[in-house]
Amino acid sequence: MILSARSLTVRYPGAPRQALDGVTFDAVPGQLLAITGPNGSGKTTLLRALMGLIRPESGTALVGDRTVETWGREALARVVGVVPQREETVFPLRVREMVMLGRYARLGPVAAAGAADREAVARALARCDATELADRRVDELSGGEWQRVRVARAIAQEPRVLILDEPTASLDVRHEMELFELVRELVDDGLTGIVITHELNLAARFADRMLLLDQGRVVRAGTPVEVLDREVLGRVFRWPVAITTWNGTVPQVMPLRQSERGDSRTE
Repeated sequence: MILSARSLTVRYPGAPRQALDGVTFDAVPGQLLAITGPNGSGKTTLLRALMGLIRPESGTALVGDRTVETWGREALARVVGVVPQREETVFPLRVREMVMLGRYARLGPVAAAGAADREAVARALARCDATELADRRVDELSGGEWQRVRVARAIAQEPRVLILDEPTASLDVRHEMELFELVRELVDDGLTGIVITHELNLAARFADRMLLLDQGRVVRAGTPVEVLDREVLGRVFRWPVAITTWNGTVPQVMPLRQSERGDSRTE
């Protein structure tokens, strides 16, 4: 266990209910955890609480055996790499320069990059199949290329945990699959992986475990087979679904038309 929550509860000022209500989970090395749920279910709030960006009303977020509040920002960045959902390319940096930003958690604010840092950047670019992009400007990249570069920047931190918030937003099918394949490879090599996603079927294909949130609460936690239940998903997403399987074992979710509401067949 390297990242966990214990009865984590968050309420925003003036809100009628908690944004998180007693959330508990563990993320462990060599496993990919997918956190999912409808809009407003608390996914992004959970990420912010795990990173110490908001103070919980009660409960704790733990990195290792310490509460997140006891970690300095640079020390935390050496353990946890985050790829946020949205990010503007304010400065037209070259890709290599953008990925080098991931080294500053280890360099400090004034130290110059050395050979070890340049090697870490080269490894991260290669791992993300982005070496050929190294001299391109980031504002010239496609959506899929930009996502690979952002993952490379997080990998260059050499973290023990990699968190991705809606990493497939605006990506086509090929780039969705390439990104999840990359994350799966990194996790298989020992990283702790957390992906916050609406993509239930991709989560089922790639994740070891899933956490399903609704209105700030954990509705189900476990393997994709344990979490992706037709009745539970229909209640959480307020929409009828059917469950089929890929390759005989992996559950896949099929949203139904309203006229098919009574059709609960699975294959």
